[in-house]
Amino acid sequence: MPRLLPCLAVLLPLVGCTGLPTGTQAVSDFDLERYLGTWYEIARLDHRFERGLDCVTADYALREDGQIRVRNRGVDLDSGEVDEAEGRAEPVGAVDRGRLKVSFFGPFYGGYNVLALDDDYRWSLVAGPNRDYLWILARTPTLDAATYAALVDEAAALDFPVEALIEVEQGDACAPYR
Repeated sequence: MPRLLPCLAVLLPLVGCTGLPTGTQAVSDFDLERYLGTWYEIARLDHRFERGLDCVTADYALREDGQIRVRNRGVDLDSGEVDEAEGRAEPVGAVDRGRLKVSFFGPFYGGYNVLALDDDYRWSLVAGPNRDYLWILARTPTLDAATYAALVDEAAALDFPVEALIEVEQGDACAPYR
């Protein structure tokens, strides 16, 4: 039992990491098949595992075991170094809700919550388990200014710290890495 307590102390903060930020809801009528494919990161809140990266993409594909392969890729444009991570995801709860849990590290999962989604799956607003994680994604490297502003407004209305959003470079500097 004495060895178990330190393990529990380490694991306890991870409980609930697949939840939704308080006061938000994932989209309904979510079609995972349509969501698969490549998404370009247009903007994000800063966090250590993507710090300094531009040209960021996320690619989702169905695996043979029914889970989703997640491949995130970004570039440090100062050094030219490419950073890539592969993980897996699976739905949380009803499959027609925009909620997934994603893992890049063994049995530890984080929440992936689609809070807004274009009817044609051209853009999405995604949050982690709390308001420290937010992404604006699009199927193309650019998003028109009106749509971007509307997504920022929607995130602000949900109390995300939108003033801290980082716009991700997806322009000509990314061409050599595509």
